[in-house]
Parts: sequence; structure tokens; C-alpha cells
Amino acid sequence: MGLNDTPAGERVAIGFFGRRNTGKSSIVNAVTGQRLSVVSDVKGTTTDPVYKAMELLPLGPVMIVDTPGVDDEGALGALRVGKTRAVLNRIDLAVLVADAAVGKTAEDEELISLFRAKRIPFIVAYNKSAPPRGGSSLSDGGAIKTCGTCPEDGIRVNALTGYNIEALKEKLATLVPADDGRRRLIGDLLDPSDLVVLVVPIDKAAPKGRLILPQQQTIRDVLEAGAAAVVVREHELRNLLGALGKKPKLVVTDSQVFADVAAHVPADVPLTSFSILFARYKGDLTGNVKGVRALDDLKDGSRVLISEGCTHHRQCDDIGTVKLPRWIADYTKKDIGFDFTSGGDFPDDISGYGLIVHCGGCMLNGREMRHRRARANDAGVPMTNYGILIAHVQGILRRTLTLFPEVEDPGGQS
Repeated sequence: MGLNDTPAGERVAIGFFGRRNTGKSSIVNAVTGQRLSVVSDVKGTTTDPVYKAMELLPLGPVMIVDTPGVDDEGALGALRVGKTRAVLNRIDLAVLVADAAVGKTAEDEELISLFRAKRIPFIVAYNKSAPPRGGSSLSDGGAIKTCGTCPEDGIRVNALTGYNIEALKEKLATLVPADDGRRRLIGDLLDPSDLVVLVVPIDKAAPKGRLILPQQQTIRDVLEAGAAAVVVREHELRNLLGALGKKPKLVVTDSQVFADVAAHVPADVPLTSFSILFARYKGDLTGNVKGVRALDDLKDGSRVLISEGCTHHRQCDDIGTVKLPRWIADYTKKDIGFDFTSGGDFPDDISGYGLIVHCGGCMLNGREMRHRRARANDAGVPMTNYGILIAHVQGILRRTLTLFPEVEDPGGQS
């Protein structure tokens, strides 16, 4: 997988914020070396957050987000500001663009407070600056020393002249948390030369000729661990297991065919699903396991939110809007109400739900998944994951968690 093929959920998300007419879009264009955003002297040219996936050296694959001004006016302006604030839930780094001649304003200080509250690393870029007298544009490394109204908390830049743009990019790279190597999808469960069987139904929702993203990422991580992946459809699994010369280290399946796959995989071979792997990778596996217990407490009239992180054409037997509601209704024997969200949508008020069931989040980054879980925790609403719920209602949850001894025993019959 090349840098340009890196999924959105695996990219470093960098948001550019500030007041109108400070040159946010000009800074974005200068940093990326592309005309990603429309630039104008008219205030409020950027009306909605603009997203662009690209490679930005020395950072690598990134998602650039240009946001509307936080001082936008009127009812429409309030909506734009609301969208800008919502971006904070999904970015890893923030660049606050201020006018060097003005310095930071009350709106800028409010943004900085939000960055700190959400623990987002940030830097202030004082745009429209000039190089210090007698020095080259990069002679001071961009550190603010004598900048009039500019305090020593950022970097002087100029989008039009290119002054310190490279230094800004270098400083952004230093703000990215170091990868300690522990964040793996499946590779940390494997040893070199292990054999993994991946059960992959031909998903009608996937583009023709392609596997869906969780399957692609799992195969890649298996190979990076030095192990071997054997991919098979659920209908051929039994014959494959009989033909293998050795037992696989584990079997990973699409959650939708859990029951069929569990019937054919020997009890001494660990079994889990792509969705459960992603619950561990992107979120809180223990919290998802605890959350599924709320299924047993639902009553007539309870409402369940089913949230999917991507958008795709709904099929006649769609997992989110058709299969999961059917499985939940059959399991609870209750008259349950369902609401559905997809993509970046997530309700502002979730307090009325008895349970939230979320997909694995392969299209969402870790920050946004953690934000949604924190929202659920704050509202006192249990939250679980597609694969965990399906395993629970089919009575095999305990088996699917044997790979993860750190997870609290789910108890019950599953």
C-alpha cells in the first residue's frame, strides 16, 4: 500500500484554524504546495471545512483540513463555526493562523483553550510576517524572538513569500506522537511463519473486484509480521481446513458469518473477527465487551443507535440497517426502535439511547473513535461494536476473545 493509498483513518489529521482573513487558506496552499483552498481578500471565503488527503514530507500521509473563520457572523456563520469546532474531534495536530500585525485575539485564545482541553498538540503560525533584518528567511529557524505583538509561542511565516513555510512543516513533524510499535491490528498476535486463515465473504457493498478495507489492512499486517495469510470464502472453509498441513494459528472471519465459521473451526483454534480486531485497534475492546451486556437490559420502547463510520450504497440485506436490527430484535424479543448514522455524522444528543452499536471504524481515526466513546461514557450510554454484538447474540463471544486475555471475562453463556 503506497502513501497515496493510505486510508483516511490511518493519516495524521492536521487542522488549520483562525479568524477570517488571517490567511489560513493561503498557509494551507503554501504548506501543501498545491492550490487546495480558494484564496480571496473577501472575508469568509472558506465556508465549510475542506479535506484533502496527501503526502506531506517529512510527516508522510496526512489529512489536511482547512476550516472557516471562527469569527464568522450571523446565523449561517454560527453554523460554519459549529462545523469548525466539530473538526477538533478528529484532528491530531492543530495550526492556529494569526495575523502577525494583530497578534492573538480573544477568538484565538478560545481556540487555544479548546486545543488544550482536547489535548491536541498545536502551533501558532503568525502569518504576513517579514524576515528579521539582516537575516535570511530561515536563519532563526522560525523561532519568535522580537516580533512586536507576537509572543514566543509559535513561528513567523508568510504564505505569499514562502518565509519559514518549510520550518513550519518541520515543526509540525516534531508534534506527531512517536509510534512505539505497540499499535498493531493483528501483527502482535503472530510469530513469523504462522498461518492465518481469513474468511472473506464476497461483500456486495464492496466495489467490484476489491476487498473491503478491514480485510486489506489485516492482510497487510499479517504479511508485515512475517506470517502467511490464506484467504477463503465461508463456503470453502471446511475443505480448506481439511487440506491444510497444519492447524492455523488463528482464524479471522467477517462477523456476518460468525455462526457458520464457528461450526467448522476446531475448538482449539482461536477464532475472532475483523470487527473485533478493529475494536481493539481503534478503540476500547474492554469497554465494547462491557457495553454489549446492555443488550440484555433493553426493554420495549428502548432505542438503539447503529453508527457506521463510512458511507456506501445500502444493499437489500445491509448489515447496519437490516441485519443488526433483525439480530437484536430476535435476541431481545423486545419492540426496539433504531436510528442510524453514517460517515462523519454522530448525534449531538445521545442521552436517550439504551445502546450504541458502532462499526469497527476503519474510516475514522483513533481520535474520533475515542471522542465518540467518551461522549457515550459522559452520557452514561453503553457502547459496543458490530462484531462483539454479533458474537454475543450467537453465543460465541467468550470464544472470540480468547486471544485477548487482558479483556475482562464477558460472563454469561457467550
